[in-house]
Amino acid sequence: MKMIPMLLMLVLLTGCATAQNEYDPLEGMNRNIGSFNTAVDEAVLRPVAQGYVTGVPKGGRNVVTNFFANLLEVNTVVNDVLQGKIVQGLGDTTRFVMNSTLGIFGLFDVASEFGLERHKEDFGQTLAVWGVGQGAYIVYPFLGPNSVRNTPGTIMSYFLDGATYFFVVANTPIAIGGTVLKYVNDRANIEDFVKLRDEMALDPYVFVREGWRQSRIYNIYDGHPPASASSDDEDDDFEDDDFADDEFDD
Repeated sequence: MKMIPMLLMLVLLTGCATAQNEYDPLEGMNRNIGSFNTAVDEAVLRPVAQGYVTGVPKGGRNVVTNFFANLLEVNTVVNDVLQGKIVQGLGDTTRFVMNSTLGIFGLFDVASEFGLERHKEDFGQTLAVWGVGQGAYIVYPFLGPNSVRNTPGTIMSYFLDGATYFFVVANTPIAIGGTVLKYVNDRANIEDFVKLRDEMALDPYVFVREGWRQSRIYNIYDGHPPASASSDDEDDDFEDDDFADDEFDD
């Protein structure tokens, strides 16, 4: 819910956005890939996700979300350390152990009940903290919004995601079913944002792009971006800022 005011502001940004931005030199290609992704989503992913929401109670969907989020905690802990957040890293490690045991393999978020909130750290955020500029905004087929700086983090997240190895060791039916469940659940979790895009955006492409960028800034600054953060990011001046720290689910 804390992202909603930001997303509403993006409606206004969409209406006055220029056709080209310094951080989006690949806009022509990105728009074509974005249109392709939207077509695939509307034809396949969205109907399946809507059926999933209809057929599976919210409590059941939360269990699925908790399970896969817990498997990604190792990625968060590694990037905690790389960013020098040792205390937070210890807390996130405790969170992982607690949810993996008392939470029954992460199905239940027991740690949050003890005040251990979930953090989201990835290598893209780590590179920002290290002073690496965002680089060009990129839309990948099927994967969606990304950037030059964030791309290595996407790859690193894959190899530090416990789900990757769970699917490798599981038998074929479980691996296929688990993979489908993970991505259908992920798609269901962003339905509110997609509806907002469809209902309020004058230019859906700009709405998604700015939403993704603002979400990244929010995460890099640990939820407390300074007023100048957006303009700094657009100019790729991350190296001039001391940063404290996505998925639109923040």
